[in-house]
Amino acid sequence: MTATLTAASSLAAISHGTSSPQGQAAVRALVEEVKRIGGDDPRISAVALGHVDVQQPDIGATLAQLPLHDDAVLVPLLLSAGYHVNVDMRQGAADSGRPARIAAAMGPSSALTSALISRLAAGGARQDTHAIVLGAAGSSDPSAVADVEAAAGLLAEQWGAQVTPAYLAFAQPTVAQAVDQLKQQNPDRPVAVASYLLAPGYFQNLMVSQGIGAGADLVTDPILAVSADNQPDVPQGIAQLVVDRFTQALAEPA
Repeated sequence: MTATLTAASSLAAISHGTSSPQGQAAVRALVEEVKRIGGDDPRISAVALGHVDVQQPDIGATLAQLPLHDDAVLVPLLLSAGYHVNVDMRQGAADSGRPARIAAAMGPSSALTSALISRLAAGGARQDTHAIVLGAAGSSDPSAVADVEAAAGLLAEQWGAQVTPAYLAFAQPTVAQAVDQLKQQNPDRPVAVASYLLAPGYFQNLMVSQGIGAGADLVTDPILAVSADNQPDVPQGIAQLVVDRFTQALAEPA
């Protein structure tokens, strides 16, 4: 749909969705932080959270919650482009019958790279000792794989050593294969899997299982972590990244 957006637009933050209470709490905490830092931005008239899978409200119901006189920007709370961004969100926007744009996925970005490095440090990984695997969910969409490879490149640049991109499904190598290969190359070198997932849930549990099962010495928490006392941890810069994606979408031709 071609449309001219009004001066103020609604921000619909669209996550994948999860059945994990910790994952749900982490994503809600991110959106609350988006609301806080976007509260003084005259371009943001409202913020709502929706999902492409597992949870409600879906995209249509999320857009229906927003002021009818506002145009909307769907901001994917997804680390890579892929089917959910390129197909599900576009279809949901088209079906809603109101002007809407689709912002870029969150990654690759320097904010995510900083969060990954913080998670690695918190897990005990050291730049001079650990081999790093960047573990992503995986997608059959080449654009999503390209995004993960670019994210691995950013992490390698900041970490100062090679980073191997790997996936839980759909793409190669798998996380288990990447860890196993690194262990075979140097059995004495510890391997850390940097979880390139947004929040706790099924995929994070699978990341831990695949990584540790293949011999990884540690698997980090996802970008949005939850502490032992169930307090969500939103790294600095992640909420601003969501607002930046919204702003960038507004600046692009409709």
